[in-house]
Amino acid sequence: MISPEDLLPEDEQQEMFEHFRLVVDKGQEPDRIDRYIATHQEDTSRHRVQLAIKAGFVLVNDVPAKASLIVRPGDIIRFVMPYRRRGVEVLPEDIPLDIVYEDDALLVVNKPAGMVVHPGHGHFSGTLVNALAFHLGLEGSVDERMGILVHRIDKDTSGLLVVAKTDEAQMSLAKQFFDHSIDRLYTAVVWGNIKEDEGTIESYIGRNPNDRLCFRNVDDPEKGKHAVTHYRVLERFGFITVVECRLETGRTHQIRVHMSSIGHPLFNDARYGGSEIRTGTIYAKYRQFITNCFTLCPRQALHARTLGFTHPVSGKRLFFSTPVPADMTSLVEKWRVYVSSMKENF
Repeated sequence: MISPEDLLPEDEQQEMFEHFRLVVDKGQEPDRIDRYIATHQEDTSRHRVQLAIKAGFVLVNDVPAKASLIVRPGDIIRFVMPYRRRGVEVLPEDIPLDIVYEDDALLVVNKPAGMVVHPGHGHFSGTLVNALAFHLGLEGSVDERMGILVHRIDKDTSGLLVVAKTDEAQMSLAKQFFDHSIDRLYTAVVWGNIKEDEGTIESYIGRNPNDRLCFRNVDDPEKGKHAVTHYRVLERFGFITVVECRLETGRTHQIRVHMSSIGHPLFNDARYGGSEIRTGTIYAKYRQFITNCFTLCPRQALHARTLGFTHPVSGKRLFFSTPVPADMTSLVEKWRVYVSSMKENF
């Protein structure tokens, strides 16, 4: 089933920023940059503009702007704002949340696999945003407030997400994602035996023109976004490998695309070829074993295990970790037993 994340424009999927461009009219009287943007950009308060300027998100004629800068006719203003969902009513729902940390500025939640992040396109309830709306005590239609999410993970990926409670926290966290200063470690199970103990995959990732729900590496930087994934082998089982992936950037489906591109797609990742038998024999018992593994972990074997960032208020560096969920640990243990029994028989 297609999730709403799959149907969002590429720029709104993982990092969730909107890019704007304004050209000051010829008849415009000199005006402060923060006031000008607030009056000329729909649904943008002066306070949020000031926060964006403080974060370095606003350029005038390609130069970072100060809030006191005076714009004049012909000036070109480019700025980035954290994305805000519009046009979708979000109703609070009493859905249990696994909250790892919470204070007045933000919270960190451990999202289970199978939970959609944002409502829309056939998923109007049961989402993380519905649960957050209830937890935060937001009333009625709260789609405007739920712009507080500054990043996302795929529906069938489990793990940690940070949620901002205030505009100040949202802008600070968004800036850290924008600058790639967020620490993100994932645990993944991939097909095959990776030769190197560690490595780096660097490419440009763009949408696949033959399947708009998939992404791929592209040679032309104009058609993709720069992406860097560092990986390290944690455990080998010959037919599969358990790896740790550290994201230097956060592109849509980045780990899934990168691991597939080097011939090691994520185990049971249907979109990138991981739901087929990639290594091993063709005998019936082995095929049944793989089928049982797919049943045990019925999604791509990927977990956002660690999240680190600078707290928007205290300035302290925070790190959070959550255990790999039962479906993935059971999958790894099943392979451990299988490989051990093979060694005993030879």
